[in-house]
Amino acid sequence: MNKKIIIAGGGTGGHIFPAVAIANALKQKDKTIQILFVGAKGKMEMEKVPQAGYDIKGLDITGFNRSSLIKNIWLPYKLLKSFLQVRNIFRQFKPDAVLGVGGYSTYPVLKYAQSKGIPTFIHESNSFAGKSNKMLGKGCTKVFTGTDGMEKFFPVDKIMVTGNPVRNSIVNGNINKKEALQHFSLEKNKTTLLIVGGSLGAKSINDTVLAHLDELLGTGLQLIWQTGKSFDKEALAKVATHKNVWINEFITKMEFAYAAADIVIARAGAMTVAEICVTQKPAIFVPYPFAAEDHQTVNAMQLVFKKLP
Repeated sequence: MNKKIIIAGGGTGGHIFPAVAIANALKQKDKTIQILFVGAKGKMEMEKVPQAGYDIKGLDITGFNRSSLIKNIWLPYKLLKSFLQVRNIFRQFKPDAVLGVGGYSTYPVLKYAQSKGIPTFIHESNSFAGKSNKMLGKGCTKVFTGTDGMEKFFPVDKIMVTGNPVRNSIVNGNINKKEALQHFSLEKNKTTLLIVGGSLGAKSINDTVLAHLDELLGTGLQLIWQTGKSFDKEALAKVATHKNVWINEFITKMEFAYAAADIVIARAGAMTVAEICVTQKPAIFVPYPFAAEDHQTVNAMQLVFKKLP
């Protein structure tokens, strides 16, 4: 019989795109495998996963709000409801194994699978494990990690260091710089700065770039700028008057962006760090300071050269 796999998680591109890369790799090894994604309703996985060609079911689940405790009043209800939704999904799909990649939906899906004795796996892309993954790790069959040194979070006998799965279009993209610059309607003789504030955008980076836009362009730079959905429309209108700036809320073909870039300014999500390693682009990392356990700084520090004694 064909194997059935559930992949749970999402919330950001750093969870979604590695999950899709894993699904593609599984399909490449065995075309008969059936894969179902489970995500959180209202999150970007509900859009990006179907675009990648996979079915997805959404849960009514949110995470713990650290900034406002009152907003967590409905969390127990939503968690209970999500477990009931997960039960129905499992009864219908009957998975042989479940993989969690991080995000709100990971915990109820893997916890339910473990209660039923179904093999469960985690892929932890960051250098600092999230709380849900740490709680689930002991009951998992195997924990795949992006970096070594994760024994402080997971049982050592369950860890397998695999690295982070980068999209095939980036790993094997044979795009020359001229072609990439044409894709963004930019000039071939200018130094190109790629600005990526993560898949959801970064307000502090956006505000800083906008405030110093004339200075950046005055040095002869041209920009490829992913802003995220929340960027102000007035700022978008201002940038639109500059011909040496390509701007959008999301870059669909990142392989073109990396091929065009001479230098990158980016958050330090695990997948962004992995992609920059693969593409070998010089980068300035601006870690998100409010990420859980400041894990983006830990991710970035993996690439910092340390002086020998």
